[in-house]
Amino acid sequence: MTRRHAPPSGRSYRHQEPLYNTDIPTPSHAERARTLVAGQQTGTLCTLSCEPEGYPYGSFVTFGMDSGNPVFLVSVLAEHTKNLQEEAKCSLLVAETGDGDPLARGRVTLVGTCERLDQDEDIARARSAFLESNPNASYYVDFKDFSFWRLGVESVRYIGGYGRMSWVDRSDWFEAEPDPLRGAATRIIRHMNDDHADTMVLYCTAFTQASDASEVTMTGVDRYGFEMSVMTDKGPRPIRLAFSQPLTSADQVRKELVALAKQARGEGEGMASPA
Repeated sequence: MTRRHAPPSGRSYRHQEPLYNTDIPTPSHAERARTLVAGQQTGTLCTLSCEPEGYPYGSFVTFGMDSGNPVFLVSVLAEHTKNLQEEAKCSLLVAETGDGDPLARGRVTLVGTCERLDQDEDIARARSAFLESNPNASYYVDFKDFSFWRLGVESVRYIGGYGRMSWVDRSDWFEAEPDPLRGAATRIIRHMNDDHADTMVLYCTAFTQASDASEVTMTGVDRYGFEMSVMTDKGPRPIRLAFSQPLTSADQVRKELVALAKQARGEGEGMASPA
């Protein structure tokens, strides 16, 4: 977990002071990358082409995750299988889906070497991980012309949108865990934006320097806190507020947000500061 949530980089933000306390718990890039990958089922597998020889070859694949390493169920007839049989070095690009500017969304590139699994124990683990992410593959998972391969991750590149990117340390990648709220995040964000826009204005006016906030949108939520975008006379600005402790469920988030609203109205006593 990182402790600083910096404002976006770029000329338009260079001289702007943050509108909130940035020294708060924030997911690390390793945690953000693991969460992004855990929430997707498809990616672009990039191999070194046999024909035409020597060119990067990208193919659409489904995958599962086995302890931080992607696993694939591929046909012997696939071009990427033929390529991997000749050269094991490859990468998997996993991109976040959604609307709006695609370059503002996150993506992760996992670089390493890919091997065909031939031990029963490894195959069983890969099978379980793959079917967990791709249950519709159950009807062909045991076809004789399909086999399981595993990409052993050696390097990780994380891009979280404009101004948020880094090479993630390999050990940090394997030690990090996907955010437990990833399955509920979209629902929480939609609910807050549709039904509680006034409450988010209250959060901003009570706990940040955005005292004149009038248009506020929740943009993200994770175990440590949540992020909002507030419109100012200089354009949209980011806001992040921390939870009192790491949360693991949507119900815990609901209770925390209710408590935070009460605190903002001066109704709570002895409550921890959100920042």
